[in-house]
Amino acid sequence: MTNDAATPLQIGPHTVWPPVVLAPMAGITNAPFRTLCREFSGGKGLFVSEMITTRALVERDAKTMRLIHFDGTEKPRSIQLYGVDPVTVGKAVRMIVDEDLADHIDLNFGCPVPKVTRKGGGSALPYKRNLLRSILREAVGNAGSLPVTMKMRKGIDDEHITYLDAGRIAVEEGVTAIALHGRTAAQHYGGTADWEAIARLKEAVPEIPVLGNGDIWSAEDAVRMMRETGCDGVVVGRGCLGRPWLFGDLVTAFEGGGGFTAPTLREVADVMVRHATLLGEWLESEERGVIDFRKHVAWYTKGFSIGSDMRKKLAIASSLDELRAHLSELDLDQPWPLGADGPRGRTSGRNRVVLPEGWLDDPYDCAAVGSDAELDTSGG
Repeated sequence: MTNDAATPLQIGPHTVWPPVVLAPMAGITNAPFRTLCREFSGGKGLFVSEMITTRALVERDAKTMRLIHFDGTEKPRSIQLYGVDPVTVGKAVRMIVDEDLADHIDLNFGCPVPKVTRKGGGSALPYKRNLLRSILREAVGNAGSLPVTMKMRKGIDDEHITYLDAGRIAVEEGVTAIALHGRTAAQHYGGTADWEAIARLKEAVPEIPVLGNGDIWSAEDAVRMMRETGCDGVVVGRGCLGRPWLFGDLVTAFEGGGGFTAPTLREVADVMVRHATLLGEWLESEERGVIDFRKHVAWYTKGFSIGSDMRKKLAIASSLDELRAHLSELDLDQPWPLGADGPRGRTSGRNRVVLPEGWLDDPYDCAAVGSDAELDTSGG
């Protein structure tokens, strides 16, 4: 299955083929995971860093400075920033430009986590149209030749939809491309993504590329989203959890060729060890790398016949030898399980979005958002 109508995605001076972007996910899309995904794609596509808070970057927080490190083979270097104060966002962008820290800047306005939205950040922020405009203006104004893109949700809830206004503001302020997650903040990751909203945004802002995000669990989903919505590219998040080879499938889907990857458990086990090894090298500690890898075990092994006791052992391994030993005890000749390509990661139903008092009173009030809205969390 190929998408004959797809064309390369243009992000400023950067041509991205296939038009596929790895979504930033906190604690997941670090340098090791990006390396793994790029290995499967043959270096094709765009792979964005974990979300970086602007205040932490400006203050040169040690953890943050490690997170913005890119492998020498990562081209272009894409960094996602999250900020709520226009001045701080501008300083962070200027720092990236002056110190040559990245080649592309993405701004996050999609996080639905209550501890962020209750302070007016994340997916709550675009409701304040003038504040959004101020942040985008500072970012683009300080970016020089670097392209600035943004990622957002449909809105706060079905009664407070913001994406069309936000898209128009983005175009007016010089944003290069927009990614839309077809859910509201109230939906979190539950329900079904609204792909029709992606199509409506594409119609509303024909001047710049629009990327679709939400419910892409396979390469076929990516091709179908582009055909149904007319979007210019796709952003893949939870669909690649425990499935870094999905990026190889995406290249195949857009370029034609052989079938998609359906690895045996033996092949999955090899990828698991490779992933844990890369984490250990990055963290300069094998033990820390294997411990950090634990969160990935359930995603990699989903659907395979593995007893609960063995799953627990895999999830508490603290060395590569221990991980390999546990994996060797499995029936590694198991084929790829049917139905294993469905939803992974966090899912939740409809929620009431926690907002600052009076937040919804005036969508144009340029409210100030406190620095405590800048928390390290998922991009949404």
